[in-house]
Amino acid sequence: MGKFIISKRTDGDFKFNLKAGNGQVILTSQGYSSKSSCENGIESVRTNSQDDSKFERNTAKDDRCYFNLKAGNGQIIGTSQMYESENGMDNGIESVKNNAPGASVEDETII
Repeated sequence: MGKFIISKRTDGDFKFNLKAGNGQVILTSQGYSSKSSCENGIESVRTNSQDDSKFERNTAKDDRCYFNLKAGNGQIIGTSQMYESENGMDNGIESVKNNAPGASVEDETII
């Protein structure tokens, strides 16, 4: 089963990564100024990941594929890694859909 990892960026903002059961990062969040906002972002991923229309599929300048997961208001909640093919990207989207709802939360900011 997947898990969300909350950590801090070098600028002090909070972020989360959603990792698949194999430990691979499948979605990375934006920066959040507070931990509670970051936790709300995780809940937004749980909800919006079940709606295929919330996934924005993109192609980078180097022809690799990636996706953004958007909230109901159109704001980007998280971005995927780069994939060599559309098929790889589609597998990444399916992984987010499958892992996000039941993923545990691990907070690496607690010492």
